[in-house]
This record gives sequence, C-alpha cells and structure tokens, in this order.
Amino acid sequence: MSTLDILLLSVALAMDCFSVSIVCGVVCSRWMGLVMLRMALLFGLFQALMPLIGWLCTNHFSHYLEAVDHWIAFALLLCLGGRMIKESFDSEEKSERHLNPKNFRTQTVFAVATSIDALAVGISFACLGYGSFAVLAWPLTAIGIGSFVFSIIGCLLGIHFGSAISRRLRPGLFGGIVLILIGIKILTSHLL
Repeated sequence: MSTLDILLLSVALAMDCFSVSIVCGVVCSRWMGLVMLRMALLFGLFQALMPLIGWLCTNHFSHYLEAVDHWIAFALLLCLGGRMIKESFDSEEKSERHLNPKNFRTQTVFAVATSIDALAVGISFACLGYGSFAVLAWPLTAIGIGSFVFSIIGCLLGIHFGSAISRRLRPGLFGGIVLILIGIKILTSHLL
C-alpha cells in the first residue's frame, strides 16, 4: 500500500470515531479537555490495536472474525444507541448514572464498538504481505493518529453546535439514533 492509500484508510476508519465524538460533544455540551483527550486517546488506541489483533490472529481465526465482526459492532452500537434513546426520556440525574459519555467505561465501549470492523483491515494487511510488525508500524500509527485527530475535531464540533441541537431535541435521543445508524451502516456495508 502506498502512503496515500494508508492515509485514506486511516481517514475511512476514523469516520465512525468522528461521528460518535460529535454525539458525545453534543451530549456533554461544554468544553471538557481531559474527557475529550481521554476519549480521543481511547479511540486512537483501539483503532490502531484492532488491525494489529486482526493481523496477529489471521493464521488462526481470520475466517471466524471476518464472518462476525460487523455483527458484533452492529449489536454493540444497537445496544448503546437503544440505551441512550431510552435514557433520554429518564430524569437527568438517573441518566447521568448510566450511559454517560464522560464515563471511562462508556468511552471504552464506544472505542471498542467503533473499531471492531478494523479487525478486517488487519486481516487484509496480512493478505497484502505485511509480514512483520516493523512494516505494520506505519499504517497502525497513521490509523491511530487519524482517529485521535478526528475524535478531537468531532467533539469540538459537537460541543460548538450542540447547544443548538439540544434546544431542539434531546441529545441522548439524537446520539442514540446516530449510534444505531452507524451500526446499520457497518452492517450493511459488510453484507452488501
């Protein structure tokens, strides 16, 4: 793969992180530097880690992972989105205890859910002849940095435009719908 191909791949993988980060920015609705940084780091880490796992597991489990990775991502995002929609109708203090994008555990689940389809990228790296970790380091770094940057940008956009959105509709409802749509997009792109 050329450098341009790797950069385009990193942007494509970062789009799910970008979308979820916008939703989190809308839900948070104010500047929280450490929360944004932690979420962007988790997204970048998992987006880089999943292709590595896919590459490492290629010889043993590739046909199993490739067959279900999109279903796992879909199920996780459907559950998270459904939970956000349900909690958007709960009282504010009750929903703060459950699915809070400021919460480390929630951010980790988002990072895993948006990066599961990157397992297939790791499998394709093995098929393209990436035989050592040294050769794989550049694509993984580009994917991680791209996801980190797009996550920060997404959070900032969500925070900036979030107040206008939250006045018109509940951020949790909006976020849940977006997460479900991302899950449907992942599922349909693999099935079609």
